[in-house]
Amino acid sequence: IGGSRVARLFAKGYIELFQGTPLLMQLFLAFFGLGLFGIDVPPWLAAGVALVLWTAAFLAEIWRGCVESIAKGQWEASSSLGMGYVQQMRWVILPQALKVAVPPTVGFSVQVVKGTALTSIIGFVELSKAGSVVTNATFQPFIVYGLVALIYFALCWPLSKSSQMLERKLNVAHRHH
Repeated sequence: IGGSRVARLFAKGYIELFQGTPLLMQLFLAFFGLGLFGIDVPPWLAAGVALVLWTAAFLAEIWRGCVESIAKGQWEASSSLGMGYVQQMRWVILPQALKVAVPPTVGFSVQVVKGTALTSIIGFVELSKAGSVVTNATFQPFIVYGLVALIYFALCWPLSKSSQMLERKLNVAHRHH
């Protein structure tokens, strides 16, 4: 849809690189790889950078697919009304794409929350790593990891419920237009 050829090639390369390599490898490169060049990166920063780059690649692809799923006739109709690209996106395409994008976006967001467990591999103390530390001190893995699972659930369940509420609101708003 729009944009320069160079920007499209860059975006395609970025998405393919970050979707085509494991998050674990990206965490290692962000933490240990920069260290090879004498750059000391704290684990929280390396984890944040790797998660943002990885997540952005997947969300970009989700949203690209949702925008492209909008019927060509919608583009043509808005163009025939004299709308420019930005107006088409703002008033016609993105409202429809949003309705399609909410479920996969929220589903992926839940995966990202659970994926933070991988960050412990570079020494970042997140929920699973904290559970491991507590288990080593208490020798009660069932209780500790049961609580860790409940905490992950408590973080992810509201995301899913919010998604369902947003979908209902979008469906109602769509029916009224």
